[in-house]
Amino acid sequence: MSDSQQIELTSRSTDSRHAKSSTQRRAPYLPGDGAMWFFVLGDMIIFASYFVAFMIFRAREVSAFTTAQGNLYLDMGVVNTLLLLFSSWIAARAVLAARAGDNERSLRLLVATATCGAVFIVLKLLEWWLEVSAGHTFASGTFMSFYYVLTGVHMLHVVMGLVILTVVMVYMRGNADRRVQVVEQGTTYWHMVDLLWVIIFALLYVMR
Repeated sequence: MSDSQQIELTSRSTDSRHAKSSTQRRAPYLPGDGAMWFFVLGDMIIFASYFVAFMIFRAREVSAFTTAQGNLYLDMGVVNTLLLLFSSWIAARAVLAARAGDNERSLRLLVATATCGAVFIVLKLLEWWLEVSAGHTFASGTFMSFYYVLTGVHMLHVVMGLVILTVVMVYMRGNADRRVQVVEQGTTYWHMVDLLWVIIFALLYVMR
């Protein structure tokens, strides 16, 4: 075999290995693990039942629901929605940083994500206080009952999301193994919390 043929074979072998390696790196996979996705999907099914119930009652009391919607603070709802969407973007960047091995940057981004969640809670508590002060309480009608139940249950999920993110950050500081998977698990839950809020915002604040 001539030298040129050997060089060509070596080049083809190298290109083949690079192609396989590139394919393996680009191979899609589900972030996190099965247990987290089981929990997330179960939670979404429960919320879906709330949304269906809301739509049923709304169909029965369209005018009452539309009137009660006018009592909500749309501007605060928009700010909270943008805040959570921004937090999801930051969480996604944290995953990318973790995959790149930049754990310090990933940790900083997770702190920023949690900060957005904390600000969301403060704004939602302020909104509740304004509603109650104006006399719009749980007993004010069916719409307000749904408002407090949906936003209240979602608030519990935000708090749980903050706890999960805190656990992830503590884990990242003290463990070198499985950091990427742990970050993916925590941010998967956070993305679910954000998605649920977008649907709640659409139902309570926007839909007429």
